[in-house]
Amino acid sequence: IFIKKINLKDFRLTFRSKYRAADIEPKKNSIVPGGLFEISKSDEKKLDVYEDFPILYKKHYFFYHQKKVMTYTMVNKSPFRYPTERYLNIVKQGYKDCELEQSFLIKALKN
Repeated sequence: IFIKKINLKDFRLTFRSKYRAADIEPKKNSIVPGGLFEISKSDEKKLDVYEDFPILYKKHYFFYHQKKVMTYTMVNKSPFRYPTERYLNIVKQGYKDCELEQSFLIKALKN
């Protein structure tokens, strides 16, 4: 269930690995916009499979307004790889669906 859009401070968006997939990494004074969703344990298990947890991605926990939230980050921090057109279109659609600021995505692609 979509709750709201949020900004994850002191992180930046990048794309990496042989899959050319999205990842976030710490970076002072940067922001990654994202969607905050409520998920069930069943949803989380399905996401774990989709995200190839714990091989490709690990879980990163943080607090947002005193609530523990989770995102996935890549285990191996390989160099930037431009995403495929198909994957990028999926990410763009997510930005539109959550009404996120596109400039952050554009900046990540100019890495």
